[in-house]
Amino acid sequence: MSYCQFVKNANETKRVIHETYHDREYGFPIYDDNLLFERLVLEINQAGLSWETILKKKEGFQLAYHNFSVAKVASFREEDIQELLTNSGIIRNKLKVHAAIFNANSILALSKEHGSFYNWLKINHPLTLDQWVKLFKKHFKFVGNEIVNEFLMSIGILKGAHDEDCPVFKEILLEEPLWNRSL
Repeated sequence: MSYCQFVKNANETKRVIHETYHDREYGFPIYDDNLLFERLVLEINQAGLSWETILKKKEGFQLAYHNFSVAKVASFREEDIQELLTNSGIIRNKLKVHAAIFNANSILALSKEHGSFYNWLKINHPLTLDQWVKLFKKHFKFVGNEIVNEFLMSIGILKGAHDEDCPVFKEILLEEPLWNRSL
């Protein structure tokens, strides 16, 4: 079942949780490195859990990771890690916490070399999913096929975030997602 169908068919409680993300965030192009980092951290933390759990904890993640400031998270030290591991507002998984810090440092390095994380993504586009996964594994931690696919769809790099008959799909086309640009 597609995410669009899931939201459409969800009970009222689940629909309220998922609708804002579906209607205003999922699949829309993101250009800001901090917002890209946020989406990557959230996708990584979703591994093994439901997206609903992540959406419910999104505000907690924003607070814990300083609004996903790449520079601030890249500078986290052991005391910051210990604080995160006791923070009930986020997913307290040691591997995921360490991956966030490692990945923030990777984004800083890619940004330094390419001007921004988005530029690095754009420079490498288009790639097959397998090529993207290989590239991400070279630069990031806790990334695999599903995480990379969802991350790239959720930020407008890969097509597939919405069914083509979904009204949001037409809105995303107006934003000129990377997957729809002629190169």
